[in-house]
Amino acid sequence: MSYAVGDALPPFTIESVSPEAMQQWAVFLADPNPIHLDVEVVKAKGLGDRVINQGPANVAYMMNMLMRAFPGGRIKAMDSRFLDNVYGGDRATVTGTVAAIDGNSISCAFTLDVEGRGTVNSGTATIEV
Repeated sequence: MSYAVGDALPPFTIESVSPEAMQQWAVFLADPNPIHLDVEVVKAKGLGDRVINQGPANVAYMMNMLMRAFPGGRIKAMDSRFLDNVYGGDRATVTGTVAAIDGNSISCAFTLDVEGRGTVNSGTATIEV
């Protein structure tokens, strides 16, 4: 696929963030933090009434959008800023745009948005194609 500066990238949507997947991520990441596993802990900490998705899982959603937009490409650099939590059951969508093209390097800006709450993560990446 060919892109130009300003082009929108195809969105990547998670229809419902899975609390069961959070349990698996906790094992993969060696992250036993109970806010990802136990809604009662989340409530006790005043952080809401649903388990909270792991940050690396949110980053993986953004990476998935980039890799789908640029099949065979490689992420050379990426940064992101966490603005809010993603909770179990949230519908989350990653969108992005092409910010610059320099030879075989494409710079993109992207956001992870949760339906009803807006942007929860934003960032930039450079993809080598």
